[in-house]
Amino acid sequence: MHQWDSHERKLCSNSLGMTNSSSENWYATTVRPQHEVTVANWFKERGLQPFSPMYPLTRQWSDRKKTIQQPLFAGYVFCRFSRNDCAKVLNTPGVRSIISFGGRPAAVPDSEIEHLAAMVDSGRRLQPWPYIDQGEQIRIERGPLKGITGFVVDTRDESRLVVSVTFLKRSVSVSVDRDSLIPLRGQLRTHLAHT
Repeated sequence: MHQWDSHERKLCSNSLGMTNSSSENWYATTVRPQHEVTVANWFKERGLQPFSPMYPLTRQWSDRKKTIQQPLFAGYVFCRFSRNDCAKVLNTPGVRSIISFGGRPAAVPDSEIEHLAAMVDSGRRLQPWPYIDQGEQIRIERGPLKGITGFVVDTRDESRLVVSVTFLKRSVSVSVDRDSLIPLRGQLRTHLAHT
């Protein structure tokens, strides 16, 4: 069971930056190593909404290959909750803390979680990727990933859309069809020409 320190007690008594105590936001929780699935299950049992996306990783042993599910964000589980649930979150076995900045838990933008969820739901091959926050942004124009924005990286075999969770400084990539992409910069130019 998690033992609260005085800083965490103060965080739970703060407004979490919300004006309405029943408002829910997404937050990132840090968890004990290799406890992502367990914590997500505990959150569900406690009536909370967890999000802990996984990806398949093939491991080679001397006599066989095995594909195992690994967390895309090792050491973290996202959870949607209100300030009223802060104690419930921090008392969940395996949870270490709620990611905070300036003494307040930092909400993850809904759009970042929605993009990650769409990538998971697309059925395409996902994998962790080195963090990217610079370069030309693009948007997917059609298909199961329509509307997602990120950065494109061309590998030897394919093009990959890289989406970043900014304050975690972590990125995830998914394979994409190059012809479904448009640069946001070009779209902005077109929009300005018509205004």
